Amino acid sequence: MLVGLTNETTRQDWVKRVLSGLPAGWRILDAGAGEQPYRQFCGHLRYVSQDFAKYDGKGDGIGKHMGKWEQQGLDIICDITSIPEPDGSFDAVLCTEVLEHLPDPLAALRELTRLLRGGGILILTAPFCSWVHFSPYFYCSGFSRNFYEHWLGVFGYEIVELKYNGNFFEFLAQELRRLRTVARDYVGQPPGWLERRAIGCLLRFLDRLSRTDQRSHELAAYGIFVRAVKK
Repeated sequence: MLVGLTNETTRQDWVKRVLSGLPAGWRILDAGAGEQPYRQFCGHLRYVSQDFAKYDGKGDGIGKHMGKWEQQGLDIICDITSIPEPDGSFDAVLCTEVLEHLPDPLAALRELTRLLRGGGILILTAPFCSWVHFSPYFYCSGFSRNFYEHWLGVFGYEIVELKYNGNFFEFLAQELRRLRTVARDYVGQPPGWLERRAIGCLLRFLDRLSRTDQRSHELAAYGIFVRAVKK
């Protein structure tokens, strides 16, 4: 039963598919690259990574943290709103799970647009709703379809793909699976055997609903994937 467990794998599969479809030799910027998990899919591209490189895996200790965070080998270390590259110098820009960590995501989109040539591809992913992570570098809990359609239109893009990751039932299942950890960490009372059985029953119910889902992503999902062309 995988309900509530496919957020990251579905995102990785989508990004891999989109990257593999880019023409060989294209110059791509991985903005907010972090540990550069997508470099491995860019062997046919001229890959350039950027990050501000201030997160150390522990942050301020509030919310979820990775424990350690390795950022060796970054090509550019700078603020995402001011990247020292010429206008239109990239054929594609990848920015995945970054916007929620920016105090001004619109300034970042404006800068990425400057760097992307006309006809170039912008590849975005971000949560629809997420809990606090990487604090203090966490500013937005998520972004809706309306955000992308409005602001990418303002910045002069045509959206060629907008895809939801998961649906309402999968999102609920993901949070339900986190209940044991959150109860332990914040209350000191992990669920007992009866509560664990109840959680298992609810997960089976959510799995059944997800399999027959009809557009519940309109309410909530893990996140949204966007592929857009700069006009």
